Amino acid sequence: MIIVLRADATEADLEHLVARIERVGLKAHVSRGTQRTIVGVVGDEDVIRSEPLDRLPGVERAMQVLRPYKLASLEFHPDPSVVEVKGVRIGHGTVTVVAGPCTVEGEAMLTDIAAAVKAGGAAALRGGAFKPRTSPYSFQGLGEEGLKLLRAASDLTGLPVITEVMDTRQVPLVCEYADVLQVGARNMQNFNLLTEAGQTGKPVLLKRGMAASVTEWLMSAEYVLSQSASPVILCERGIKTFEDGTRFTLDLSAVPAVQALSHLPVIVDPSHATGHSHLVAPMALAAIAAGADGIMVEVHAAPAEARCDGQQALVPTAFAAMVDQIHGLAKLLGKEMAAPTTDD
Repeated sequence: MIIVLRADATEADLEHLVARIERVGLKAHVSRGTQRTIVGVVGDEDVIRSEPLDRLPGVERAMQVLRPYKLASLEFHPDPSVVEVKGVRIGHGTVTVVAGPCTVEGEAMLTDIAAAVKAGGAAALRGGAFKPRTSPYSFQGLGEEGLKLLRAASDLTGLPVITEVMDTRQVPLVCEYADVLQVGARNMQNFNLLTEAGQTGKPVLLKRGMAASVTEWLMSAEYVLSQSASPVILCERGIKTFEDGTRFTLDLSAVPAVQALSHLPVIVDPSHATGHSHLVAPMALAAIAAGADGIMVEVHAAPAEARCDGQQALVPTAFAAMVDQIHGLAKLLGKEMAAPTTDD
């Protein structure tokens, strides 16, 4: 249920309404828009359907929400959300570039790449300390040592860190070092992990599952948002289809489709989607043209020697050239490029 307050509603009217909702064991989610304040009712609405909420002081109307995801919907939050991480904006009106290696391999390697991607125009650093791999014999990441190296690279460059958490048991550890918790495609419907991540207060970057619909993706975001602590950034990273010429099929139509349904920021990962470095820049530009709020790409100084997914990594010079093109496209679209607020 959504309750729209009148423009002249007072703070006392709002407090009275929230108290009425919480009295029956439901949660009230208050969203203050540019023109109206909206209160979303979260929980089993059957206990309040008979309440004449539309007759309370300050209430303009009460409406049922038809979509299964409430907190993620535009109905609950009509204005596009912007997630700010250490001064870096991700969301409406801004194009944010996140870059770094697929996995942390060592101190010198990570320090060099972090400096290179910052010089090339990245506003945030990505890198895997825990890596979900198809084969149990593949390199699984450096674990806590990788997290420490990411934190050191962040301190050196001022770039906030985005890294993946794979298990509920890892959440406290990853929170010590990361600025944004990434929930990967394979864990998109790991509801225990989503709930745990949503309780941390850290922003959660939620990748779309490789066989998930847009509705399923938004329902997973709802698990995080229902904990009322962590904002969500969505990431389209390609879905499985019959096509075998690319690693996955990058569903760029999902970007405007989600934006028509949800207030959450949406970025795109063309590296994992295409699996080929020569396709990354074209698809990154296409993503921004489609309305994405940013991109997340993999960069490595020596892709042939990378321990994970080297075939899709850009070298630093190619990355910088791509970001220059994105700058021009962002300007054409009337958007600003995000940048870290601290300098090394």
